[in-house]
Amino acid sequence: MKKRQESRPVRLHRRLGHADLSGVGEVRGALREFLRYRSRPEDTDVAELLLSELVTNALIHTRTGAVVTVTAAPRRLRVEVRDFLAGQEPEPYVPNADDGTHGRGLLLVQSLADSWGVTAQALGKVVWFELNREKA
Repeated sequence: MKKRQESRPVRLHRRLGHADLSGVGEVRGALREFLRYRSRPEDTDVAELLLSELVTNALIHTRTGAVVTVTAAPRRLRVEVRDFLAGQEPEPYVPNADDGTHGRGLLLVQSLADSWGVTAQALGKVVWFELNREKA
């Protein structure tokens, strides 16, 4: 099937309940479907991985739920995960060898995203990343 050409940004918006880790898989599936004809499979895989990391962090560390907004523009994909807990800014850190698989999420975001950051809100924050895209 031919991929559609998008000239304007299009958005996906989802709200997840607090500590609802089943929502991580659901929002990944929604992202995959949203990007099906808008992105190359390898770009979708990276976006899914990074989205999972940010959503999981928001749900585990804030326990306030999260709102996910994905904006697909012709040359860029932006994913934002907003939480509602004031005063906590995430920072990447290098976990020690005994840390198992925990603590690597923001390192993945830092390594794989073309840009990323944290934007403070009146209540909570938005952690975001962007991926530059080739024409789909």
